[in-house]
Amino acid sequence: MGVIRTKNVWMLALLLVLCACASNTAAVKGKKVPEQKDSNSLSQFVKSDVDRMADVEMRENTQSLRLLMAKLYKRNPAELKKSTSGTVDEMVAWVFEGDHQWKFEAIGGVQDLDAMYLAFKPEYTGDRVLPFIVGVQTMLIKSRGGKTEFFMLDSVDPQKVYNSARNIEIAVWKLSNTRDENGRLYFVTNEVLGKEPNLSFEREFGKMVGRIDLYALTLAEKNQRAITRFTQGFASKLFIPF
Repeated sequence: MGVIRTKNVWMLALLLVLCACASNTAAVKGKKVPEQKDSNSLSQFVKSDVDRMADVEMRENTQSLRLLMAKLYKRNPAELKKSTSGTVDEMVAWVFEGDHQWKFEAIGGVQDLDAMYLAFKPEYTGDRVLPFIVGVQTMLIKSRGGKTEFFMLDSVDPQKVYNSARNIEIAVWKLSNTRDENGRLYFVTNEVLGKEPNLSFEREFGKMVGRIDLYALTLAEKNQRAITRFTQGFASKLFIPF
């Protein structure tokens, strides 16, 4: 019995290491966000409740970004035409499911904050939706240590996760306020229909911020680490670096 028990312990330890290694490669370099898995699957065996929460948070925010990308293209069809003659759905699927390692030649391979800034640069003439969405998604992954799936041995900094939510708030402000030299917004987002404004963009981004903040606070509580809370001045237009 002792030999069997020792063997099982070593097998579990090896499994933990392998899962951790797999998670570390699931980075901005291109591994897709994992889909929901059966609770009895082997990978779930080496996840804590916080790990599962992180998986859900990443998966749901990725779905929100897919929805927001489609909405941005529908409200800004000229941007879609700069990238493809295909449909909105085809473009979204290519960005989130294609084998491009989250590096797109059309935007010079930039990611996270660099891509987000590119979307609002006056001199940039390409598809602005592409760097914006790529920037937000890769920023979220980078703030989680380059991971898209999480296991017991993984370590994620709650402060960086918290800061990623603030960057999304700044990005939302930029969407609604940044204009070109002629005074036109770079992105058309919300609209007023009759007496009721359509704030669907703000609502979807708000869901993302809420999920991220909840995960950051849960992670901080688990690790007994304090989060420095602050209000980033939107007028500065500066994202928080990692």
